[in-house]
Amino acid sequence: MAGKDYYEILGVDKKAPKDDIKRAFRTLAHKYHPDKKTGDDAKFKEINEAYSVLGDDSKRAQYDQFGHSFAQGGPTGGAGANGFNGFDFSQFTQGGNGNGFEFDFGDIFGDVFGGNSRRAKVKRGRDISIDLELSFEDSVFGVERTVLLNKVSKCDNCAGSGAEKGSSLETCNTCNGKGTLREVKRTFFGQFESTTTCEICNGSGKTPKVKCHVCHGRGILKKESEIKVKIPAGIDNGEMIRLSGGGEAIVGGQTGDLYIKVYVKKHPLFRKEGINLLTDMNVKLTDALLGGEEILKTLDGDIKVKIPESVTHGETLRIKGRGIPYEKNHRGDILIKLHITIPRKLSKEAKKTIESLKKEGI
Repeated sequence: MAGKDYYEILGVDKKAPKDDIKRAFRTLAHKYHPDKKTGDDAKFKEINEAYSVLGDDSKRAQYDQFGHSFAQGGPTGGAGANGFNGFDFSQFTQGGNGNGFEFDFGDIFGDVFGGNSRRAKVKRGRDISIDLELSFEDSVFGVERTVLLNKVSKCDNCAGSGAEKGSSLETCNTCNGKGTLREVKRTFFGQFESTTTCEICNGSGKTPKVKCHVCHGRGILKKESEIKVKIPAGIDNGEMIRLSGGGEAIVGGQTGDLYIKVYVKKHPLFRKEGINLLTDMNVKLTDALLGGEEILKTLDGDIKVKIPESVTHGETLRIKGRGIPYEKNHRGDILIKLHITIPRKLSKEAKKTIESLKKEGI
């Protein structure tokens, strides 16, 4: 990331509040997530790296103070202030030898400023995104659907513990039950101490006495999983549902999330507008003048619609309580837009009747 501006990557101002930075990160992460059609793995990693710094008050303050001077190995900013001015970093390589000892720039500066990524980052399983098609009726009234996913999940046999049934967990011999390991590194800057997660017990401090025969002690495995998804009433086409913990599991970390994008099929008669259902109805000229009745096939049964006398073309009738459910025992309305049908041909008798109406000024 040397030479790149974290603020520019997230598209925010240097004085942007924390909420704006978080909002920008979520928007970009959703757009460039590798599982999306618009995904870009390199861009996604770049966004995450920028947010890992700007989203942390302490790291952001250090970044604002020192900038990229350390990463560039240059003499400006914080490096000059700490006595690195003019030092030739080119003779060293990351993970290489310098005067007989190894060092790593990421570990050195992470330990100095409390930003050791292996210690600070909480491991998290992969998020999953799927598409789900619904009928118009199901989108109006809501429905519970079951989806089948082939994903990494907790082992059912050991409930994610990694221990065989009837077996117990014992203290990890590597970290002595602490879940972390302390490591001392000697560098040309001096001696530094860091804390890392124990890779044997994945930070739990416990290991299975007898490993589960299904997952071989890992606590996770790839399998088909049934997940029930509750679709709320009134959901719109293109809306996204987030199911926390519905993604992939990870050893010693947090399970990812499941994102469900809903696609609603069009209905031949109705369309949604907020909590109301809209439809059109053709009315004969005589019914428009004298009144009448029409049958309307609604989503939950047929109803008789009374056409009042002397309605006008484009007028809207309202049927209360037959629209989209909301809150508890409440529903929106059905709004019917009337279209008066003008006959193309008239009989002689009909023409005479209309002529008489014309004489009356109607």
